[in-house]
Amino acid sequence: MASFGHGTRRHPRSRGRTGLRTGPDRATLGIVGVICAVAGFFVLGIVLGPAAIVCGWLAMGRSWAGSRPVPAVVAVVLGAIDTLLAVIWLAGATPGYGMF
Repeated sequence: MASFGHGTRRHPRSRGRTGLRTGPDRATLGIVGVICAVAGFFVLGIVLGPAAIVCGWLAMGRSWAGSRPVPAVVAVVLGAIDTLLAVIWLAGATPGYGMF
């Protein structure tokens, strides 16, 4: 109602200053990334690992600088481990044949 003579004190979140708030927020992306990373250890690690990395990266605000939420960092780290293990498994390295 700021355009009809009312000030912006009642509505501090005007569209011009904060942008559109559509899509999932950062906390949700971090939690989704952690869930994808944990599930990736059991099934479809080659798909869920990179998905966890992407969700964690987006939850961090696409930057390494500043404060990073814990679920986002956990999602990126577990997603990277998950992806690495899936690539090793797809390459055919098994524990009985000299890899570990």
